[in-house]
Amino acid sequence: MAGFDDEEYVSFEEADKPGVATPDADDPDDSDPDDDLEDAAEDEIDYVLAAYREDGQLHVQALDDELANDLDGLIDQLRRLPGDAGALGFVSLVDEVFVVLRVRGQHVQAILSDSAAAADFPIAHDVLDFLGEDLDLDQLDDEDGELVGDLEMLADLGLSEFDLSRIVDDLDLGSDQMLGTIADRININPDFSRATEAAFRD
Repeated sequence: MAGFDDEEYVSFEEADKPGVATPDADDPDDSDPDDDLEDAAEDEIDYVLAAYREDGQLHVQALDDELANDLDGLIDQLRRLPGDAGALGFVSLVDEVFVVLRVRGQHVQAILSDSAAAADFPIAHDVLDFLGEDLDLDQLDDEDGELVGDLEMLADLGLSEFDLSRIVDDLDLGSDQMLGTIADRININPDFSRATEAAFRD
């Protein structure tokens, strides 16, 4: 069974690199489009889950639903988990959109199932921003959306970029089912399925 890679990484925070400008805090033209987005409502959040291995034992647990609107907070929470080699985070929204994070120390990778969701949900917008995707949110619609992110980030766990794309391209699957299929491929079921079922009951 595949395990999380425990290779050490260095931070790639762009703001720490020389030559990267920091916006003026009081410049009115520097408004963040994310500020205009309303948080996902309680009934729009399917679940927020974390998966990690401690001493080789798999753990899948629910996290606070508020983290579905807070990318930085979700990353911080995943970083605190006692995983042998980091942790995975899963967010499902309105059974249509998902985010997957992989956090190993300062190294963070992300996948967003539908880039068009950045026009509707703060966490999707923040993931696009984190990935450095240059998209005009005012012109995004459902037909423009695409799978984006570090698409090979789960390859060492058993899910290639090709297979990930096939899962997301299956229009018969909702985001919860897509994540369930991903969980199968990276060997975190049935624990993942039990956690999602509990989240839906709550």
